Amino acid sequence: MTASTATRIAALRSDPALSLLHRSLDVYYGDPERDARMDAFYSRFVNGGDLVFDIGSHVGDHIASFRRLGARVVAVEPQPLCLRALRAIYADDDQVTVIDAACGALPGRTRLHVNSANPTVSTASPDFVLAAEGAGGWEGQVWDTDIEVAVVTVDALIETYGVPAFTKIDVEGFEDEVLAGLTRPLPALSFEFTTIARAVADRCLDRLTALGFDGFDIAVGDDKSMAFQRWTSATDLATHLHDLPHAANSGDVYCVSGNQAVTTD
Repeated sequence: MTASTATRIAALRSDPALSLLHRSLDVYYGDPERDARMDAFYSRFVNGGDLVFDIGSHVGDHIASFRRLGARVVAVEPQPLCLRALRAIYADDDQVTVIDAACGALPGRTRLHVNSANPTVSTASPDFVLAAEGAGGWEGQVWDTDIEVAVVTVDALIETYGVPAFTKIDVEGFEDEVLAGLTRPLPALSFEFTTIARAVADRCLDRLTALGFDGFDIAVGDDKSMAFQRWTSATDLATHLHDLPHAANSGDVYCVSGNQAVTTD
């Protein structure tokens, strides 16, 4: 983190207008050990000069990792407060492009359900909101505001910016809609799963298999530790995901095309 970036983050942390993001800024910035783990993990997918799409950027800690690895980043985020933070943090970085939109199956507009107290779980999926109601581990979560936001597709991003080496998708139960807007295989991508919306992950796996992705692994939580330590089939991955206990809560599925022989350790 450069001195100017650290200064901007410190200013955001003290800005009362961004009080709802202060916890996220504290968690996701300023932990060198976490940064090092993220960089080591993503270095298997991202090299200097690569293009990366970060779909659902929140406050941009993944952008920071991809930039440390030398990639240029297209960040897609629809939440106004998060956009304000991203534009401030990366104001002097011409290798980061911030897009004010959600990603989905078709271009247009959609309703974003905002959890003001916990913006990281805001979602464009009404089914996700319903699934969280009464679910263990989701007590007290309230989606208290709806806003209309623009929608772009991954295909449109590719047409404008090029083919990404890696795409990170973290959009709280809307991942299948994001992938519906992709019509070609990519070298590698990840999508978030939650144990309250396993059917969304099933649809994602079906879509990715149809697109030609053939290697899969899974990391539970935020520790970036792969379960299989090798690329496995979508069927085996789906079985593993459905066997996870509810308390596992969330994680990410990693997917590649044409690379099943490559280890993920």
